Amino acid sequence: MSTAIERRPARERILDTACELFYTDGIHAVGVDRLIAESGVAKATLYKQFPSKDDVVAAYLRQMDDGWRRQLRSAALAAGDDPRKQLLGLFVALEQAARAGTLGCAFINAVAEYGAGSTAHAIAVEHKATVRTWVRDLAAAAGATDPDTLAFQLTLLIDGTLAATRVEHAEAAAEAAKRTARALLDCACP
Repeated sequence: MSTAIERRPARERILDTACELFYTDGIHAVGVDRLIAESGVAKATLYKQFPSKDDVVAAYLRQMDDGWRRQLRSAALAAGDDPRKQLLGLFVALEQAARAGTLGCAFINAVAEYGAGSTAHAIAVEHKATVRTWVRDLAAAAGATDPDTLAFQLTLLIDGTLAATRVEHAEAAAEAAKRTARALLDCACP
């Protein structure tokens, strides 16, 4: 392990390792022993930072939430001041994720592993609701006749595209989603 990595706080090393492993291999497939070994911390250190694996999972999902929403906002803002263009900008974030080799949606992946009532499921539901509310506000600002429906359609398209990237050609899926989003906007925002 390099000196630079060793100097990072243990919590950061654990969480960074969890983010990489949980997203790549799945949450249940990654045991605590592997998380300890790959983050370079002692078992006592892991449990001092995170009393249980569920606490690591919650922190992982919150970090993924922050990162994905930041990526969506950045892509929307980069599209300009027009809310309609910002909504299309969301699909630029999908194209960027596809080029980066996305492995789907961390939240869809998590709910595939955890049932309703679990902390992981609750965080995923909260994430999806927060994104949908933000998209709804953009849709209203863009003049959508029914911003709730447009937000539902666009976020469903985003989620479907992210899910498809696990099994399809990610860049083609993202490109098709952007074309579909443009058609939805043309219909919803006269």
